[in-house]
Amino acid sequence: MTVHLLLSAGRGPQECAWAVAGLVAHLESSAADPDSPRGESARLAATPIESARLAATPIESARLAATPIESARLAVTRVESVPGERLGTYRSVLLRIDGPGAAEFAAGWTGTLCWQAPSPYRKVGRKNWFVISQPVSLTVPRTHFAEDDVDFVPCRTGGPGGQHRNKASTAVRATHRPTGLTVVVDTERHLSQNRRLAVELLRDKIARGNEASAQAAVTARWQIHDDLVRGQPTRRIRS
Repeated sequence: MTVHLLLSAGRGPQECAWAVAGLVAHLESSAADPDSPRGESARLAATPIESARLAATPIESARLAATPIESARLAVTRVESVPGERLGTYRSVLLRIDGPGAAEFAAGWTGTLCWQAPSPYRKVGRKNWFVISQPVSLTVPRTHFAEDDVDFVPCRTGGPGGQHRNKASTAVRATHRPTGLTVVVDTERHLSQNRRLAVELLRDKIARGNEASAQAAVTARWQIHDDLVRGQPTRRIRS
């Protein structure tokens, strides 16, 4: 089983990006140790900043070629990240969790997470930093275009073009059966040419529809950044 989990600092201060790094490191540590109490908080062997520096990347908003953390049950891979203002911090990290029990493990890390630690950037101040964690789907529905799925019907259209165009059925109505998209083409004097143009129009419409679906999926994923509710966390991690 595979589950994708997005941890985001939302619109919080830079300490929240530091908290994302610490929580990701802790999640990876928990997944890598099958004997760890996954339902409880545990202390990291390294400090949050040390753990974050080990996981740092200079590539902003890019896919990471990170080696998955293998364990007896789960493997965690960093798929994508957006670095924070400070080295070793993250505004968001997208994780892929693989293996039996991945859904149950991810459920324990879903919701508002609280990283409890004094800020490394302030001498005094708050010690609770909140991060949103939500499962996301990377599957984007796509429509495959094949000319065999198109029905063509010759038809007549009015307008200028001469006696041949007005009397002969040179125009074509093309319908893509799976989607119901329909175009009518009458720009050429020959049926075969209008048919070819109709195919290209349908192909372009379906390609633009696929692009819109992909963009909508990205937009929906980014909306998670605004879903952070501070307080009443589902999980607390103390460093």
